[in-house]
Amino acid sequence: MSRSRFRAAWLALVGVLVLLGPARADHYTIGVVPQFDARRIADTWLPITRYLSEATGHEFVLRGAPTIPHFERELRNGDYDFAFMNPYHLVQTIGTSDYRPLVRDGNRALYGVLVTARDSRFDTLDSLEGAIIAFPAPNALGASLLMRAVLARQYGLSFEERYVQTHDSAYLNVALGETAAAGGVKSTFDSQPAELRNRLQIIFETPRVAPHPFAVHPRVPETMAAKVRDALIALGSTEEGRALLAGVPIQQPVPAEASDYAPIAELGLEEFAVE
Repeated sequence: MSRSRFRAAWLALVGVLVLLGPARADHYTIGVVPQFDARRIADTWLPITRYLSEATGHEFVLRGAPTIPHFERELRNGDYDFAFMNPYHLVQTIGTSDYRPLVRDGNRALYGVLVTARDSRFDTLDSLEGAIIAFPAPNALGASLLMRAVLARQYGLSFEERYVQTHDSAYLNVALGETAAAGGVKSTFDSQPAELRNRLQIIFETPRVAPHPFAVHPRVPETMAAKVRDALIALGSTEEGRALLAGVPIQQPVPAEASDYAPIAELGLEEFAVE
């Protein structure tokens, strides 16, 4: 497929997701940070959306965003009733849309990974001096924001950033030799096809932080927020539910608190964030 035809097909698929929202006034919308391509997000989140509708007795609608920056703008505007976001996104909403975390993965932390091709000369941080590194988006926390801050502050590494919209694209850029390295997170790296993953190697990891929260906007009644929280936690108690959550990926949903994400606000990442 030509690049132009691929782009047209991709935009058409994103359009399908966008057409799923905004919802009517008697619906609740769910926004999802587009770490993956639109088809994969739909395959993962539409079953969860249907489950929440059945579990709570209220209609839920998945509202798509074509890019991470687009998602960030809608998040700041409070366009989603519920949203699955990266931890820094949650911190960014403080004082604006004020999303509150409801659920997170209790089995693992979020951390960035820096990957290179197995057969390349780029196998240490020093070897990447002056090189091009692919990132999903400037404010993707583990994959980009925290990664760039650590590489610059702690290791004094100079490099050229290339933002390629999704984690999938970042890894693919390395495999195709378009960039020397890519920033991602361990969970998205592990979810890549084995053929692609086996062509890459992790050469660096960032410190750990609390993982992506599923959060709620303040306009949603507390009783409804509690129903959604309890439904998601219950989903993790069955084999079928865990299979649905594995695509997010979440291993074990547990209640989330604002205090879980306070350390992220203290990292001083504003210097590396892009509005």
